[in-house]
Amino acid sequence: MEVLLGLIIAMAIGLTGVGAGTLTAPALILWFDVPPAIAVGTALAFGAAVKLPAIVAYLRRGQVDFATFRRMALGGIPGVLLGGVLLQGLDHGRSRGVVLVLVGVVVVASAAFSLLRRAPTEPAVASERRSWLAPVSAAIGVEVGFSSAGAGALGTVALFHLTSLTAAQVVGTDLLFGLSLAAVGGSLQAAFGSWDPTLLLRLLSGGIVGAIVGANLAVAVPPRMLRTGLMVWLLYVGGHMTLKGVGVLAVAL
Repeated sequence: MEVLLGLIIAMAIGLTGVGAGTLTAPALILWFDVPPAIAVGTALAFGAAVKLPAIVAYLRRGQVDFATFRRMALGGIPGVLLGGVLLQGLDHGRSRGVVLVLVGVVVVASAAFSLLRRAPTEPAVASERRSWLAPVSAAIGVEVGFSSAGAGALGTVALFHLTSLTAAQVVGTDLLFGLSLAAVGGSLQAAFGSWDPTLLLRLLSGGIVGAIVGANLAVAVPPRMLRTGLMVWLLYVGGHMTLKGVGVLAVAL
């Protein structure tokens, strides 16, 4: 079952560019009853692994803006460390309900924001507000460290609105940003012991194939339709997780 989950999620990543964190951690928590901290740590490691082939392709095409990436990493890396520590502090006993609610709300908010926004294929105006990149990326980093979600969708939105990069450069730069956050956040959770290497290997055994299949399907399926379907699914998953967390809190009270 974990192999199939990894296959499906990696296909979604290959098709839409998002989903590593927003899909993996909620699915592990809801359907496999994995503790939130272990789910987040495993999801971060999985996300880093399946994004790596795409990063290589964008680097070869020169579609990564390293100056922009450095600004994002300056805020995002400390943020993901803070989010990871926050997760560890809450993932105990009755606090698990709080974690479920917070992660669920993050997923719902990310999906709703992605559905409501109108993402251009190219920046309409060459706006440069890069001084905001570090603080915005810090907030994204905290979210990623806490829930594993948001680096793809929110990072892309930030780049579109704060830089004049082309669409391809936005995707390539954000993939590198997301990979760096996943690597740092995943390493922190591994140091805490909050990951499951056996589960990770099962996810990757399907995820490697899924990433390749998704990347090839992306040229044939309308990306807007796929992204919309993914965000609607995330609304359901995040809402279900939030309700489960509320139930845990109610029982604890």
